[in-house]
Amino acid sequence: MKRILVVLALVGTLGLTAWTLLTNKKEVEAKVYKPNPDRKVGVRTAIAELRNLSQETEFLGSFSPNREVEIRPQAGGQIIQLPFDEGQLVGAGRLLAKLDDEQLRYQVEGLQVTLEGYQNDLKRYENLVKGDATPAVNVERSQLNIRATEAQIKQLKKQIANTTITAPFAGIVTEKLVEKGSVVSVGSPIAKITDISSLKLVVDVPEKAINQFRTGQSIAVSTEVYPDAHFMGRVSMIAAQGDAAHNYPVEITVSNTGKNPLKAGMYGSIANTDKLKTQTLAVPRQAILGSAKQPQIYVVENGKAILKTVEIGTTTNDYYEITKGIKSGDQVVTSGQINLQNGTPVISQ
Repeated sequence: MKRILVVLALVGTLGLTAWTLLTNKKEVEAKVYKPNPDRKVGVRTAIAELRNLSQETEFLGSFSPNREVEIRPQAGGQIIQLPFDEGQLVGAGRLLAKLDDEQLRYQVEGLQVTLEGYQNDLKRYENLVKGDATPAVNVERSQLNIRATEAQIKQLKKQIANTTITAPFAGIVTEKLVEKGSVVSVGSPIAKITDISSLKLVVDVPEKAINQFRTGQSIAVSTEVYPDAHFMGRVSMIAAQGDAAHNYPVEITVSNTGKNPLKAGMYGSIANTDKLKTQTLAVPRQAILGSAKQPQIYVVENGKAILKTVEIGTTTNDYYEITKGIKSGDQVVTSGQINLQNGTPVISQ
């Protein structure tokens, strides 16, 4: 009897548990949100249409001087003239420094006296040789002495010329490294001259875009310093070798003679438009779902969002070319896809 009662109690307990679970399930299902299949989801759309696809790429670089050189004398000595200041504009051939050449001039004067003596000796020997009064070797020796002395004089005059230091081209003195009275040695820098009558903008162009440039090409240049000014440059050099990242330096020469003067070291940029394709079916980038290998698009048909698989081609910053899957004039969803399933009713906002 007791066994029967235990079994009945166990069965009753299991039945009560099952009833409780079933009741809880119904309550949970009642609380779960069930979307209304007839409710329309608001989305934004665009029309798939034929476009001329082009992409504008901006390349940033910095301006460098057209020419820049350190002035280094080819002679040594004390500076007795230094007629320039830092920041001064100097013309080509302008005197920058004069070294003391007094001792060199004294040496030239002494050699000229020696040369005159050799020349007088040569005249006397030539007369004596005619009368067989002296060997001809004396004439030859005098001629050699004259030639050697003239060579020494030329060498000293060259050294004297090197004591006058001039500007090799017109530019601005950007560094003054010595003062009047300083003693300099051969090759020691005394100043730096920078020519910014034209500037060189150097930009790094990736491998995929390098074929868009050619030497001699005219190209617009813009700067942050003069946002409303437009400069025209000319491609003067395209590097034959790229760096480890496959970037190629491209040099654009820009004239700097306008009312908005540029300075070396400023930033500049060029915008190059690459015309990729003409009249091809394209949609905004926002319309594409999934991966590049399996792209999909929601197309609005009869008030419903229909998910379609497409194939894409050329891409720009704003558009994808569609080569298969939809046609021109289709209304594609560009915003709100997260709330959509295939066949969801939609309304364009």
